[in-house]
Amino acid sequence: MLPRPDTMSASPLTAEQALALAPDTSVASAGQKLATERSWQGLGRDERAAWGECKGSALYQVRVDLSDLATKCTCPSRKFPCKHAVGLLLLVSAERLPSGTPPEWVAEWLGKRSATAERKAKREAAGPEGAAPADPEAKAKRTNERHTRVQRGLEGLSLWLEDLVRNGLGGLEAETALWNTQAARLVDAQAPGLASQVRQLAALPGSGPDWPRRMLDRLGRLALVTEAWKKLDELPPLLAADLRSLVGISLREEDVLAQGERVTDSWVTVGQELEDTERVRTQRTYLLGATSGRTALVLQFAAGPGARFAESFLPGTAFPAELVYWPSAAPQRALVHERKGEIRPHVEPLPSVTLEGLCQLFAGELARNPFRERTAAMLGAVVPVVDGGRRWWLRDATGAAIRLGACDRWRLLALSGGRPIDLFGEWDGDELRPLSARVEGRLHPLGGPS
Repeated sequence: MLPRPDTMSASPLTAEQALALAPDTSVASAGQKLATERSWQGLGRDERAAWGECKGSALYQVRVDLSDLATKCTCPSRKFPCKHAVGLLLLVSAERLPSGTPPEWVAEWLGKRSATAERKAKREAAGPEGAAPADPEAKAKRTNERHTRVQRGLEGLSLWLEDLVRNGLGGLEAETALWNTQAARLVDAQAPGLASQVRQLAALPGSGPDWPRRMLDRLGRLALVTEAWKKLDELPPLLAADLRSLVGISLREEDVLAQGERVTDSWVTVGQELEDTERVRTQRTYLLGATSGRTALVLQFAAGPGARFAESFLPGTAFPAELVYWPSAAPQRALVHERKGEIRPHVEPLPSVTLEGLCQLFAGELARNPFRERTAAMLGAVVPVVDGGRRWWLRDATGAAIRLGACDRWRLLALSGGRPIDLFGEWDGDELRPLSARVEGRLHPLGGPS
């Protein structure tokens, strides 16, 4: 048996969180089998990193940067983190690693990571001055050409919406090609954001007794976009940025850094979802400022199954950092610009709102950005309940209640046990879809695939 580690900072993660970093269940299961000292040699850690050599068909060198839980292994696996890295992360969570000095292969890796971060910081500090000069006329021409194509696409969408409503919603359950055909037209018009929204409409017909109401609501939102685009030049700059983003005209990261609002706080990871397809993995992570109470949505994309995301986020942990929000009339999406410390468990209370405060928050955001479909917030002291009609609700101490959306409801009920708990989720004005619950300072994920 290895000796207990010398006194040092507590592990930044639990075993559950370490397993959550695995790209799939097979890697998680294989990693658990390697979370034993007899599978390793040369194990160690210091304040910055953990390392070890895993015995397998070869001797694989595995290392973890504890500042952001990035990993590297010499095995040929195309999944990140691999099973060896997950096994080492589990040993870190169990605090079974002795303190020591990093070997040369670990120090070299850490040095390269620091150098890369330093080069990135210098590029960002240099800004546009450090880049090749752009041709303003060519850029303006490309922008005008795309806006013209989008305008034509939205004109076609407007006519399609009018025909759809005039003919009525009856019979849409049998339609299959209708949605894909219109979405393809929007892709051709370089409006991929709206194309995605049109594809989502295909799931509504016949999805429940109130599907016509929900369909009309979504069609109305699309009609609002088509009308707003006609007056794009008249909109306030931040609202115009929201409209462009909704259509699918994205900002480059350097533009976000130049224009976005910067907020420094200790950010707690309070919600996370992963959508995994054959081509692209999408991760949606919600952060909550422990001091500011601001929420931030971090979107990450990786090509191919098991591909690595640039940033690691562990639900229930916190890290000090500067975030930069996308320019918006009601900022929500953000990127992590600079981490300023290590990841730590967070067990202290978090800023929360009441049910009334949630409604006021959403109303305020809608007033600034009428395209906003939902908001995210931490609800304080709510109780999940089931009424006589087997409908699920969230109720607070005043007796006010809102509908509970899709989640692992029975697990939520068990976590509550009839007592008030804090709940983080997305509110669309109709129901709240929980992503996590906090019980006695511990975060319990509740969401699934988005």
